[in-house]
Amino acid sequence: MTAVSNASPPALLAAIDMGSNSFHMVVARLVGSEIRTLERMGEKVQLGAGLDTNNNLTEEAQQRALDCLSRFAQRLGGMPPEAVQVVGTNALRVARNSHRFLARAEELLGYPVEIIAGREEARLIYLGVSHTLSDDVGRRLVIDIGGGSTEFIIGERFEALELDSLHMGCVSFRNLYFSEGKITRRQMDRAVTHGAQELLNIRQRFRSLGWQSAVGSSGSIKAISMVLATLKLTNGSITLVAMRELRRRLVDMGSTEKLGELGVRADRQSIFPAGFAILMAAFESLGIEDMTYADGALREGLLYDIAGRIQHEDVRDRTIQGLQERYQVDQDHARAVEETAVAAFEQVADSWNLRTLADEEVLRWACRLHEIGLSISHSQYHKHGAYLLRYSDLPGFSQQFQRELATLVRGHRRKFSPAIFEAIDNPEDIRRLRYLCILIRLAVLLQHPRNQEAPPDFRLEAQGDRLTVHFPKNWLDHRPLTRADLDNERDYLARQNIEFSVVT
Repeated sequence: MTAVSNASPPALLAAIDMGSNSFHMVVARLVGSEIRTLERMGEKVQLGAGLDTNNNLTEEAQQRALDCLSRFAQRLGGMPPEAVQVVGTNALRVARNSHRFLARAEELLGYPVEIIAGREEARLIYLGVSHTLSDDVGRRLVIDIGGGSTEFIIGERFEALELDSLHMGCVSFRNLYFSEGKITRRQMDRAVTHGAQELLNIRQRFRSLGWQSAVGSSGSIKAISMVLATLKLTNGSITLVAMRELRRRLVDMGSTEKLGELGVRADRQSIFPAGFAILMAAFESLGIEDMTYADGALREGLLYDIAGRIQHEDVRDRTIQGLQERYQVDQDHARAVEETAVAAFEQVADSWNLRTLADEEVLRWACRLHEIGLSISHSQYHKHGAYLLRYSDLPGFSQQFQRELATLVRGHRRKFSPAIFEAIDNPEDIRRLRYLCILIRLAVLLQHPRNQEAPPDFRLEAQGDRLTVHFPKNWLDHRPLTRADLDNERDYLARQNIEFSVVT
């Protein structure tokens, strides 16, 4: 959890990308708005290959991952929490026991680990790629082939215009089509056809928007580029003509064991034909004629995302503003609720151990969005709002943060039951969210008249599951609706063994 800090911005930033095939870490220095890479580390962990038939990560795969993270952890030692981002991608999105692994990873690293959705992964990849290329005018298509998913993005300069994540990757395709290390024409045809079928979901949308240049940003695409250069089919670029010739040669070779002759590293040989099949499908389905390789990727995108937050250019604020506008939220009322909730937060944050930037952020954003469900129906609108936040693509937000945001919106009114927190696995997170929920509930009640009245000069006292609110003398005498709301709230909270009392 990111602690509140008024200190100067951190000099060093670090990002860890726990991919389905490889784990990568990059450490960089922030100089003004520029990021200068100091160190890169990467290991083939093949986390995606460690999923059993029930989509649980095996203990062996978890241990491989933890061994890698232990080496990364030594390099991170002493860095402030706000300067580090650690994310997991497709393998952890799929794994049914990911929460158990995350707890072990967080304990080892000493930093929170977040699982990001496929479209958020695509946004960050584009952010990383766009900062490593010249600032050309015109749209570019970016493709990143991971171990379990492949991301496709069309963007212009630093802004993604269209993005998607498809459930196909070099590890999953290796397991499906090349598990025995053989490369036959039939296997290659089936793999390319499978990729083309997945691409039907985005083919028309992407081709209609169009692009002026195509860029690849993953290890698989880099390896293909290098092989084409080794064979003198291209000078390092990737063309459709060269891809077709390489396809023929791979089938003629017939075995992944022979890929070393083309300069493919031993740890990449088993997944090379799978990555090739996915890229071949993309070239043919999307009508790509040529592509260049760029070194930037998800981890670089994470660094620029951290820098943006530090420099108060947080994409999450734009996401929240966009949701308010899309669902026609009463922003004046939301602002009044937010101000009241933050006034309460400041008084009890220490007593309830909520003194973190992330706690204040999720409280503020939940206040701004607590009424988005009204766009669907007034009845049960808190549940509608929670559903929208839980399952929408929210640029900048991890899956865990979305769940927390949805939980606060779900619990801001009516019954206060354990069902509100059913999407939260960690008992400590449930404790935090229960207290934050109480604060937003109190703020909504005090702003029930919807006249954007400044919050009263109330005083809160908190001790564990006991909360007392002190109002100015006679303040409630002229507000019978607020008094009735507070009486109802006392009953709601009492059912969860929370003692709520009002003093005037």
